Amino acid sequence: MSQKAIFLSASVPLINRGTYHETANAFLIQCAVREFVIAVIRNYRIVWGGHPAITPMVWSICEDLGVDYSQNVILYQSMFFEEQFPEENERFKNVIFTEAIENDREKSLRSLREKMLSRDDLVAAVFIGGMEGVEDEYSIFKHFHTSALALPVASPGGASLELALKLGTSKPDDLVNVDFSSLFHKFIKSLP
Repeated sequence: MSQKAIFLSASVPLINRGTYHETANAFLIQCAVREFVIAVIRNYRIVWGGHPAITPMVWSICEDLGVDYSQNVILYQSMFFEEQFPEENERFKNVIFTEAIENDREKSLRSLREKMLSRDDLVAAVFIGGMEGVEDEYSIFKHFHTSALALPVASPGGASLELALKLGTSKPDDLVNVDFSSLFHKFIKSLP
């Protein structure tokens, strides 16, 4: 397996966190995450920041595929959220914990994101659904990897839709395209 990695930024928007939930489709977010993992897991490591809605999905998909997730995924978690860790965290062997900063949520998230996104092995990033963290992670990712490819998946909505529109990377068909398998296979072919 290649030592190259792809960063996954994904979450299901919450109703009490801005307006991202208004365009988000939780089912499509789940479908897109599943197709992403299936498309990349055998050739790239997946790095993500352990959102409680996504971690169980990744674990379940790896189980379904019979993939050794201890070798194929790298999960980052901030100790700030220790009380909220999903039980699936215990099943992953390579969890990287970052410290809580001054008992401050935003500082702790910033520290986690900078450590996670400054990795030398990242060759691309994929953004699915999400809230304000998608925008932050895109910005930090591009800071460390200026020429790396980034794919905001528009059709599941959320912050990724807004990012795709802001970047002008989506064509009108992308806004409704739910053929995630084809989308991710095409994306992988474009990677170095």
